[in-house]
Amino acid sequence: MTEQQPLPPKSFDPTTFREKPVSFVRRSGRMTPSQERAWADHAEKYVLDIAHGPAATSVADGETGDPEQIFGRTAPLIVEVGSGQGHAILHASQTRPDTNFLAIEVFRAGLARTIIRAEVAGVENLRLAEVNAPELLEKYLPAGSVDEIWVFFPDPWKKVRHHKRRLVNDDFARVARRALRPGGVLRLATDWENYAEHMRQVLDAAEGFERDFSGEWAERFDGRILTAFEEKGIDKDRRIRDLTYRRGTATSAMTATIEETP
Repeated sequence: MTEQQPLPPKSFDPTTFREKPVSFVRRSGRMTPSQERAWADHAEKYVLDIAHGPAATSVADGETGDPEQIFGRTAPLIVEVGSGQGHAILHASQTRPDTNFLAIEVFRAGLARTIIRAEVAGVENLRLAEVNAPELLEKYLPAGSVDEIWVFFPDPWKKVRHHKRRLVNDDFARVARRALRPGGVLRLATDWENYAEHMRQVLDAAEGFERDFSGEWAERFDGRILTAFEEKGIDKDRRIRDLTYRRGTATSAMTATIEETP
């Protein structure tokens, strides 16, 4: 029996890793033939050409985009973080043609399904981004360029050891505030009670945000179409929790400073 040789030391390029954990795990699932065709034929029309950094869904340093140039017009901008298969944002884009919509999703199959439905519906006011959402909000979009940010049913990362991966945290509140215009709105929804309480704690304490609801929870956002995912949560007797926060305006911030001055 020969003596086992020691394994060579592991080597890696640290620039390929992010400094912060992300709220998703990239999966290498294949797209269907129809999704592949939709991507090949229409991705150029819908998907923003954003240069990536070292990580697959990162945004390269210095990469920026102007919403007016992206959409070819000046209009209110709504950004959905984690758009999935696009049900909510497609419905909204069809019912609000005077508004621009940007869907952020890291799973290409979901984006491809959104493209298929957008083509069938003839939607013109929708664009997609295949990148990590916090990086897009912090680096790519101009500060104060977004009217609303939607975060509907993000992964709750149920196990305590995975809570660090939750999207809604102090840093996300910071980049969301940067992207929103003064008076802009952050809408959130989840069917996981523990995550709802976490979101509320984070946003209540976040600088520059104020509640846009009274009581414990916000009313259900009537602009959010009821999806199969939400219905599944209801069928399992999970309560759907909505939260709505507004970025403070310069006037309200000044008033708060005056009130705090002895």
